[in-house]
Amino acid sequence: MPLVASLSEDAIYAVPQSLRQGAYALGATKRETVLGVVLPAALSGIVSACLLAMSRAVGETMIVSIAAGQNPRLTLDPRVSVATMTAFIAQVSLGDTPVGSIEYKTIFAVGMTLFLMTLSLNIFSFWFVKRFQEKYE
Repeated sequence: MPLVASLSEDAIYAVPQSLRQGAYALGATKRETVLGVVLPAALSGIVSACLLAMSRAVGETMIVSIAAGQNPRLTLDPRVSVATMTAFIAQVSLGDTPVGSIEYKTIFAVGMTLFLMTLSLNIFSFWFVKRFQEKYE
């Protein structure tokens, strides 16, 4: 999470000082300025940082495998260890996987699923930033 924290912090610091000073000049308190001016202005950067962190977590094979375990179970319960998609690809493709076999087709199906998940996160991030990004002079 340090990456998310540093990117979120950068997004907050990217808000122009003139916006803060304008809020103070209108009589806003520090809390009102942060909640009413700084956070809305930095929202696209904060959300982008969170989505980037999620995309990186999906791609980080080893840490995700260690954190989730390697039990081939399908469950929505976050307390139960499961096998991640990246760990599944690594386990199935150890050694020779014959072309055309069900294992061969399965690792490509899982890889495509990972790709589509990451692509959809990136498309959503791009849309969100474009929709809520504010430009200042």
